[in-house]
Amino acid sequence: MNLEFPGILGISPRMREIARLLELVAPSEATVLLLGETGTGKELVAQALHLNSRRSQGPFVVVNCAALPETLLESELFGHEKGAFTGATAKKEGRFLLAHQGSVFLDEIGELQPSTQAKILRVLQSREFEPLGSTRPLKVDVRIIAATNRNLEAMVQQGAFRDDLYYRLHVFPLTLPALRDRLEDLPLLVDFFLRRFREKYHCPVKTLTPEALQALRRYAWPGNIRELENTLERGVILCQGGTLDLAHLPASIQRLAQEPAGFGASEAEPAPPEWEKEFIYQTLEKNAWNRQEAAQALQISLEELDFKIRAYGLKAQGSYPP
Repeated sequence: MNLEFPGILGISPRMREIARLLELVAPSEATVLLLGETGTGKELVAQALHLNSRRSQGPFVVVNCAALPETLLESELFGHEKGAFTGATAKKEGRFLLAHQGSVFLDEIGELQPSTQAKILRVLQSREFEPLGSTRPLKVDVRIIAATNRNLEAMVQQGAFRDDLYYRLHVFPLTLPALRDRLEDLPLLVDFFLRRFREKYHCPVKTLTPEALQALRRYAWPGNIRELENTLERGVILCQGGTLDLAHLPASIQRLAQEPAGFGASEAEPAPPEWEKEFIYQTLEKNAWNRQEAAQALQISLEELDFKIRAYGLKAQGSYPP
């Protein structure tokens, strides 16, 4: 089967594996749970799953579970009858009904409160729900794709997320890699965004200087691809010529060009001592993984701390790498 995933770029082993798994799961009806840090492109992958499914001609409805207050979220998801609550002056169809014969993307599903989790579980189990103020269940034909940057398994253990809903969502989990773990893809992503912004702003920017690209490689990208996109858009606006230079990048990235190469930057560099790894880890734990506070306690820059976290493969217990 020849599937297409526009906008999902990468030649790294991690991204080639993601593409292979997408080809397998997209044509199916399986519920997909997208995991990973903020900014790794989960909504883009959800769109690709929909476009390569048998539901591609149906609607693709996005719900940001973190953006709506709990009092409005149930109405948005399931709709309501006229008079169901104060201010409900007319009947409203919810997002699930609008997505009939299509796909619903529940972004940031880890932010749902228990009462809403129970209703989502019912949709997954029986493909039916009741609008607010109604006693008549409605049937709906939708595929559910969910995403979160939180560790749902740890939330289940803490009692913050229903275990039955977790197992219903966890049919086909797919973890998207952080940008710092797929730096082989950086030139490809840079070229993609430069072309996009060159057309958007009608400017001549075509490439980066080697110094600028090297600084991008050394940065830890806590905001992942979304941060890279914003960084390059700003740089294109500032750049007046055909080549984007170090001066067009944020100061936090510029500083990396003047600092010694971080750990892992050269194979010739000796391995850092084991005591430092443990010391940095313990400092992060003491500061509840607040990287800014940990960097201050260690008396190093935030950028240097990010490099060392990446080099040592450090992460909090039961969480994704920060």
